[in-house]
Amino acid sequence: MLAFLLVPLVVYAVVVGVFWVLQRDLLYPGAGAARAALRFAAPPSTEAIRIPTADGETLHALWRPPAPGCGVVVTFHGNASVPESHAARFVRAPWQGWGVLAVAYRGYAGSTGRPSEAGLLADGRAALAAAQARAPGAPLLLHGHSLGAALAVAMAAAHPHLGLYLEAPFDSMIAMARLHFPYLPAALLRDTYRSDRLIGAVAGPILIVHGDADPVIPTKFGWRLAQAAPAGTRFRVVPGDHVSLLGKQDREAEALFRARIPAPGCVAG
Repeated sequence: MLAFLLVPLVVYAVVVGVFWVLQRDLLYPGAGAARAALRFAAPPSTEAIRIPTADGETLHALWRPPAPGCGVVVTFHGNASVPESHAARFVRAPWQGWGVLAVAYRGYAGSTGRPSEAGLLADGRAALAAAQARAPGAPLLLHGHSLGAALAVAMAAAHPHLGLYLEAPFDSMIAMARLHFPYLPAALLRDTYRSDRLIGAVAGPILIVHGDADPVIPTKFGWRLAQAAPAGTRFRVVPGDHVSLLGKQDREAEALFRARIPAPGCVAG
């Protein structure tokens, strides 16, 4: 009887141990040696650049300078994505005139290092510094999708910016772990991404967009983040899943944030 009771405990302990060891492989599926060796073509009107981080890594990124008077969209991709798709999006209508900086996190295609929460925060700071150095004085609009939304929130809470545009965000990685791994202790998480604790410090307009059929990050988690945000935050639910929602509120977003650019403003387009 004792052996019968111990077997499931041993199995559970093994599962917990495997999760502890492999959790960052699960959290950052777009990273790894195989993905890091990939090369993607820079979208039209952008150029591939290299960005150094304060802790010695080198990041692959896509850059397009803004037209005079316009801002720069600094965009952070999801955990299984690449920056090229975001760079291509923000050089098309309705984003005429805006610059764009889309960065690949450490360990992702073209970048050195291995991902972690502390590492990605360093990547975010390096991206903001690169955008400011390449377009001095241009206001920065921070955008993020999924995991990238957590990075955008952290950057917005600590750095000057024009506004915050989030697609399919979550309130914390702890909540995501409890959703997708309900039988594993969330206390094991090394990277917690507590956007719910940071977004209240964000100044300026915030637009949060969520798909109504998102199986990865259900709508309620975006709503919970919006509830933690400052008054006046806009929350939009659109038809779509975790990926197909992308860009569906771009016209509202572009108009909202363009109106915030100081005189003479962004008139390109």
